[in-house]
Amino acid sequence: MKRPGRFRGAGTLVLVSLAAAAALVPLPASAVEGTYSRGIYPAIQQALTPISNAVPLALLDVAVAILLLGSIVALVKRARTLGWAAAARVAGLRLIQATAVIYLLFLLMWGLNYRRVPLEDKLDFDRSRVTAAQAAELAAEAVRRVNLLHGRAHALRPDHAALAGSFAAAEALMVSHTDRAPRVTATGRPKRSLLGLYFRRAAIDGMTDPIFLEVILNPDLLGVEEPEVLAHEWAHLAGYADESEANFLAWLTCLRGDALAQYSGWLSAYLRVSSVLPREMRRSLPRLDEGPQADIRSVAARYNRSSPVVRRAATDVYDTYLKANRIPEGVANYDAVLQLILGTTLGRDWSPH
Repeated sequence: MKRPGRFRGAGTLVLVSLAAAAALVPLPASAVEGTYSRGIYPAIQQALTPISNAVPLALLDVAVAILLLGSIVALVKRARTLGWAAAARVAGLRLIQATAVIYLLFLLMWGLNYRRVPLEDKLDFDRSRVTAAQAAELAAEAVRRVNLLHGRAHALRPDHAALAGSFAAAEALMVSHTDRAPRVTATGRPKRSLLGLYFRRAAIDGMTDPIFLEVILNPDLLGVEEPEVLAHEWAHLAGYADESEANFLAWLTCLRGDALAQYSGWLSAYLRVSSVLPREMRRSLPRLDEGPQADIRSVAARYNRSSPVVRRAATDVYDTYLKANRIPEGVANYDAVLQLILGTTLGRDWSPH
């Protein structure tokens, strides 16, 4: 008869082996795209996000609380019968098992989207178009747009329903005429979370929970930031795991929205592109009006209220996470959206070819 300890050890080995194989075995991007990202995942997302939306609390908070409480209770019970040393060994084994299960669940529920066909392979994208001159032209256009939109944008409040319509229009542009008709993404209700304090300290704008497929936003986001950040998280819900692709879809969404959404998208584009331009080129740009300058100062002030230590630690962790999920540039992938904007053929209405 097998001992329970040996059985647990064998079960752990199987789980860890499955998780390791899932992490390391290469999968054809075309197969992931066709079978998972355009087949299995949309069905999961359409079913699960409306359920998550119906719960006002962040389900991630509830799950973490249950897991922590259950683990503590189990540890204490085992310690009373087996002693603390044996209880700690069992707890360590359970932790390894739980980590493997959570990773496999992560891949099934959302994570395999990291391995789909890159967006630049689906669009009319040419890297030779990504030049400093093109970037300066985009920055100048962004200055003109934010100067024009500032007053109207500040007269509005974020309209999630209208933004969802703009997101659906932008998402439709990502589908080739040769693709089968996609399911429409269920947009997530923006939620607050116990992670809000951490988001403030780490300067994290928001996240998409990959297990319950819900959206959590930083409670300190400014009104001019919210449309672009929310559209970014919706892009993750739509299966665009790559940060640059989510930023690209968020930008296209904002450009199809009301004055506040457009302002949010153009202000974000200006901040990204101006940060990479040489100083001489920045000086040659049209001048920002005082209103947009004040908004940029407010965005900077919110960032500066975060903790440099927590921010750096969070960046390092997320950089490692992205690289582990086949995003070799890590957190720099956020700003790679400029390559998509500049390298993709865009129509007069900013529709990508």
